Amino acid sequence: MTLETLSPSRAGDFKTCPQLFRFRAIDHLPEPTTPQQARGTTSHLALQRFYELERADRSPNRLYDLFRQAWGEIRNEEEFTDLFASPDEERQWGIDSLELLANYFQLEDPNSFDPLERELDLLEPIGEGMMIRGILDRVDRRTDGRIVITDYKTGTAPPETYSIPAFFALKIYALLIRRHLGETPVEVRLLYLNGPTMYRFPVDDRQLDAMERQLNALWSAINRAIERDHFPPRTGPLCNWCSFRPQCPAWQNLEALAG
Repeated sequence: MTLETLSPSRAGDFKTCPQLFRFRAIDHLPEPTTPQQARGTTSHLALQRFYELERADRSPNRLYDLFRQAWGEIRNEEEFTDLFASPDEERQWGIDSLELLANYFQLEDPNSFDPLERELDLLEPIGEGMMIRGILDRVDRRTDGRIVITDYKTGTAPPETYSIPAFFALKIYALLIRRHLGETPVEVRLLYLNGPTMYRFPVDDRQLDAMERQLNALWSAINRAIERDHFPPRTGPLCNWCSFRPQCPAWQNLEALAG
């Protein structure tokens, strides 16, 4: 078996835990959808459409309306059915979601710029036989002409030290943008609506060259793992939030020892 494409998220999975990568990219095991994931999907769709509006129309109420519209469109899709125990629970989820979206206006002024790209689908060759594919939330061009990459997050912002895995994915996106546009982004940004908190990280050609070398090494490691069918689990604090913990051999071995 060989992989045809690799996404920044799956690259991050392999770096974090090869077994997690296998569950998602090789075995394609299903993961339960949570209300938090539904909020993220709906918020991203609302924010994408928000920037289709004229600047003067980008108000909080219009964003709330776009969220309600987006949820009305996707709530009956299979992955979102039976997500709430009652209409009251869904209603409270909606209220909490709108309160979260209100925080967005504390992070930036949407009337002051127009994005260069939104939900940009990228597919670029990197290295030997590797295709990287991902969808980027937003690309902006600053007043000085430089490119900035922005990623929305609806979860709680971790301490900045623990935001490094998210920046790993964003630096891959910066590499893809350099390939796609022929320009090197000057900065990547994480906008955590729950907070709200903005993390910013400068990038340059030297960092992106290093990321390309790291991706090539990662690709080689993934192919070796596939050939040998060897995806060792790497345990850590994030295991407590992993939906694959019941299937993970690391935790099965620990439970057997405990028993």
